[in-house]
Amino acid sequence: MTRSTQAIADGIRRRVFEHTIRHNGGYLSQACSAAESLALLYNEVLHLGPSTAPAIPRPFPGVPGPHNPDSFTGAGYHGPASPEYDRFFISPAHYALVVYAALIEAGRMAPEGLEHFNRDGSSVEMIGAEHSPGFEVTTGSLAQGLSMASGVAWARQRRGEPGRVWVYLSDGELQEGQTWECFANMAFHRIANVSVVIDVNAQQCDGAMSTVGYMGDWIARLRSFGADAVEVDGHDLTAMRAALSRRAEDRPVVTLMRTSPYQGMDAALKKRFPRLHYVRFQSSEERRELARSVAAQLGIPNPEP
Repeated sequence: MTRSTQAIADGIRRRVFEHTIRHNGGYLSQACSAAESLALLYNEVLHLGPSTAPAIPRPFPGVPGPHNPDSFTGAGYHGPASPEYDRFFISPAHYALVVYAALIEAGRMAPEGLEHFNRDGSSVEMIGAEHSPGFEVTTGSLAQGLSMASGVAWARQRRGEPGRVWVYLSDGELQEGQTWECFANMAFHRIANVSVVIDVNAQQCDGAMSTVGYMGDWIARLRSFGADAVEVDGHDLTAMRAALSRRAEDRPVVTLMRTSPYQGMDAALKKRFPRLHYVRFQSSEERRELARSVAAQLGIPNPEP
């Protein structure tokens, strides 16, 4: 560990903010909410080998199949899939830009890789897929990631592999039935080598979570489905370290990270809540004002020309 986790988190926010200004939009609020959790995972928690993928991502090679020997996944940015290493599954595919920024800040991808973002023929997709940097599986339908990761975890547990399986979820996925089927089955099969991190930023595509669907007490619900679950402040690194060190002998462990979708940029974004799922500017004046105020709050030069 050569950089502090907070420095990496600040770098994630700065990089996504600058990208959003240059391209007139982006998944900016996800960087605000997830910066600390992703920085902590990549910098301190995950046991990963060195990246085996090229620093500048390769073009999209086509879908996997028996007649496509060139296909690959983005898991190489997390190092080799050896028994002693952890595996990390990103479930909310729309967090892709934030994941790319985290890989860059963690030294697993070159900054120039972002120049390929959302271009035709590129693997650096706006909505991450299995070939995108950091993505091992396609999770475009929310809640798929947990199910696929649990299957990998079950196989690893049966083989006696020491590496854990980590899964990153967004809170909207707790409204998906597949999530709860997966937790029930992990408890039934006593899958204990899974750690789940959930970014609870309380907003989604259709607005505030509380206006879309009420799911009750998530901690109680998770425990009733057989998981070990706790909730922490998702911007408090000390509390997060303690929570992520938990292990259970016969069940998955879940950490709910309560976060703000405008953390670090509240001067400009708070007034737009809950319409923050994808930030697109309605006018050049709006973009200039957001660039000015957020750059001042982050303490960086204004990227708006």
